[in-house]
Amino acid sequence: MLDKRLILKIFEAFSIERWNDLVRPFQLIEMDKAAEKMVLAYIFGKYEENRGAKLDWEWMIYASIFDLLKKIALCDIKSPVQHLIKTEYPAEYMRLNEWVLAQYRPLIHDDDLFSRFTMYIGQSAGSIPLEKTQKTTYRIFRAAHKYSTLRELDMVSMVNEPCRVEKTKQELDSVIQHFLDLRGMQLIITRQKPFDFLMKIEQLRFQRRWNQTPRVPATSVLGHCFFVAMLTVLLGRESGLKISAARLYNNFFSALFHDLPEAVTRDIISPVKQATNELPQIVKKIEDQIVQKELVPLMEDFYRDELLYFTSNEFANRVLVNGKTREVSWEELNHRYSDKNKPVEGKLVRLADHLSALLEADSSIKHGITSSHLESGRDNMMKIYSKNKIINGIDADSLFKMIVS
Repeated sequence: MLDKRLILKIFEAFSIERWNDLVRPFQLIEMDKAAEKMVLAYIFGKYEENRGAKLDWEWMIYASIFDLLKKIALCDIKSPVQHLIKTEYPAEYMRLNEWVLAQYRPLIHDDDLFSRFTMYIGQSAGSIPLEKTQKTTYRIFRAAHKYSTLRELDMVSMVNEPCRVEKTKQELDSVIQHFLDLRGMQLIITRQKPFDFLMKIEQLRFQRRWNQTPRVPATSVLGHCFFVAMLTVLLGRESGLKISAARLYNNFFSALFHDLPEAVTRDIISPVKQATNELPQIVKKIEDQIVQKELVPLMEDFYRDELLYFTSNEFANRVLVNGKTREVSWEELNHRYSDKNKPVEGKLVRLADHLSALLEADSSIKHGITSSHLESGRDNMMKIYSKNKIINGIDADSLFKMIVS
């Protein structure tokens, strides 16, 4: 089973603050930055695919996980300092990377996953060359990383004296120049349609989950989405089934965008949604109407249908058959349908979503910040899955009991 210590280590990214040497208009958190980076990577990647590029999405998905693991381990060393160590003391930088891997070796029992992690650390350090097919993917990933940092600086700059941010702004602007061949970057820098779409998604960064109760750490909807996406990948590996790169992509981005409608509707907590028998269906219908009106016009034609597929009926195992969504069992997903049917393990996304909610409540309670909302939320999460309940190959009951133990 997935090591509890690894899950809790990833959860630490909700507590790591960014730009903490500047005045901040709101909390800037490492998990949120990682989430926005992957939203941007999706947008940039879709523009490049539309121009004929072939991307290694599997590499990028794992890179997003490994990059965050590295950030968690080295959160006390500012990025400019890490860059100086890399460029001026390469041997020491190599030893630093080895130290990072050593921190995670006891937590990662999946040898293939740890091998991928080791490979990524070497590639990002420059000691292991990227494969030819990964070079464009890597540039998109780096472009998303740099622009998401620039977006944070744009927001921080509004409340800081110019002298505090000018140098950093100039440095970031200089780096961004290297990515202006990317169509998505061209459009977003000039604040066209993809920028407007990003601005809507960024609203998820300002929305707090469990908004009716004090909680530590206070997690955003956007950060929660990326955490759920990571858990979906890691739990998917625990099922024992080797899934294709295409299915990994579908699962990850379905999880990353599963709360996308809340960018325009805001979060409606589960007890309120369940207030009447008919309310869940009514809320879903209204959400769909608002999404069609406010979000869909901001999506490009070449990824709109895919994104709507990812966010519609998001917690069902499903496939596309003749252009229509069909709910299927996990067994059918594994044996009856192929990648051309865009298989999505929605039930696995739901399991990861519930696991995230359980952690959010349980972590705060164990920190001594509790309430009736958190206690009932944790209890309800524990009751959802009966003993020996298997969800897409995962023993959900044992998983949840492990987390609260």
